[in-house]
Amino acid sequence: MATWNSRGLRGSLLEEMINMTNEKYREGGLALIQKVPTPITPITIDKDTRHITLAYFDQKSTVDYIGAVQGIPVCFDAKECAVDTFSLQNIHPHQVAFMRDFDRQSGIAFFLIYYTSRDKMYYMGIRELNVFWDRMVNGGRKSFRFDELNEAHFFTAKGGQMVPYLDMIQLELNERG
Repeated sequence: MATWNSRGLRGSLLEEMINMTNEKYREGGLALIQKVPTPITPITIDKDTRHITLAYFDQKSTVDYIGAVQGIPVCFDAKECAVDTFSLQNIHPHQVAFMRDFDRQSGIAFFLIYYTSRDKMYYMGIRELNVFWDRMVNGGRKSFRFDELNEAHFFTAKGGQMVPYLDMIQLELNERG
């Protein structure tokens, strides 16, 4: 069973930027995306502050965010990477299975990867991830390199949206045909 320590999981910069973007999208009537809470069982609670200081995860989490964009079901997970090689150990088999099933139901499933050392964001649809995942499963690399990624899927902040992923969803829909 995995444990959680409140000092280690305070929320990432990427998550905060996504949350702000989601709020802008909601206010503009463009999308309704919610952060999926991870269910936990508290073990230790600080008596003075009433904060949970130790807990166990109740179950495996699937994705960080889920919702709809203009009637299209969407789910995604946010990842940060400090180096140019992204280890696939950062993604769990149950997440890939869920996202593949979501894709089969005509939803859009993707990862937002923030390369912190380069200050670049990347949109990786589940179909693109499948190439790297299947390569790993078949005995190949257990990671993918920055230079293997599709240049068109890198994006930056614009127009009040810190993480304007709607443009990338549109690009994916266009690529699908």
